Amino acid sequence: MSREKVYFKTFGCRTNQFDTQVMMSRLEDFDLCTEETEADVVVVNSCTVTNGADATVRGYINALKRRNPKARVVLAGCGAHSKGEELLAQGRVHGVMGHSEKERINEILHRPEGFYEIGDLEHVDSTVVSEFVGKSRAFIKIQEGCDFRCSYCIIPFVRGNARSHEENQILEQVRRLAANGFGEFILTGTNVGSYGRDRGSSMAQLLKRLSMIRGVRRIRIGSLEPIQIDAEFKELLGEPWMARHLHIALQHTSDRMLELMNRRNRYPEDRKLFEELAERGYALGTDFIVGHPGEGEAEWSEAMDRIRELPLTHIHAFTYSPREGTASAGMDLSRVRGDIAKARHRELTETIRGKNLRFRRAHTRDLTVLVENGSEGIYQGFDQYYNKVKIESDEDLANTWLLLNEVEAGQKENHARFSL
Repeated sequence: MSREKVYFKTFGCRTNQFDTQVMMSRLEDFDLCTEETEADVVVVNSCTVTNGADATVRGYINALKRRNPKARVVLAGCGAHSKGEELLAQGRVHGVMGHSEKERINEILHRPEGFYEIGDLEHVDSTVVSEFVGKSRAFIKIQEGCDFRCSYCIIPFVRGNARSHEENQILEQVRRLAANGFGEFILTGTNVGSYGRDRGSSMAQLLKRLSMIRGVRRIRIGSLEPIQIDAEFKELLGEPWMARHLHIALQHTSDRMLELMNRRNRYPEDRKLFEELAERGYALGTDFIVGHPGEGEAEWSEAMDRIRELPLTHIHAFTYSPREGTASAGMDLSRVRGDIAKARHRELTETIRGKNLRFRRAHTRDLTVLVENGSEGIYQGFDQYYNKVKIESDEDLANTWLLLNEVEAGQKENHARFSL
């Protein structure tokens, strides 16, 4: 009897990408496939961070039903908690499984009847992943959940409170992947900087131990909160294995907006932190929400003045979308028109694009690049500052490390030529 084929479709963040690898590694009685139209089962690892994310997942499921009507669709991820019951009742999915059930996926997929296995929000994975399919960098999930309660965010209610993975498990995870040829590791989670608070440890202590593993060449860290960058963490900034890029979530630069968002950071302290990190040679990225309720012209003007002051090089800019079940969605405040929000988003991203170009023009030498993929003599990867580099070469450079003596800073990315 032939084994059934399973296809995974992953939406959302790096944490979801890791969770997909966990589920893949737990399949014993099924075969993975790379084409959804060939699959007997399609597992949708969903994102629910905004109403738009829900709509994207729903649209994919609807389209999948047309492309592969015989496939059993299983909804996993954050959307399982927010929309799973509804989609199951409508017959759009065969089954629903929560975060805590992903390590039982092999057993669950055998069920011929529909199922709703939502589990709990206290589970911590025990799976050690030894391989990442189709990746040159490895994502390492070090924690789950978030204790912050930002007014716009639903994630703590679908991922639970912050809880750290066991340190020895994380170390074993990295050892195995390093032994399999991975050299760059990205630490990820729902609120990465909270790691260790529930275990008497810290992000800095974990980083020190990870850096001692043979084969670890570079460590990147997912999104941090400003208050999580403490003196112990700053002591590591000069270490050669630290990627020279940090992503620090500000969400806004107007203190009034930060208060409405129930954020713990404020601009005066944020500016001091960013200036200190920039002086230490770091490229700096952030998240920013445009068009949150209450963002008037005065708040926007102040925010942009401050954006121009900050030594930013990267940005994840989001246009606010009401998320039912959050405090922001129920605020009795003026709403930002869609066309205005779109214009503000464009102004913000163009400003940071200019800052990034100036940064890249000032950093064109001695770039360490992990080449991820390529074809027909054009390869690409990211340098230590998390800037993309396109490389022309007659050599096969995929999955190799290069030290580029000089690159040319193009409008969108850096360019280089490499030969032995």
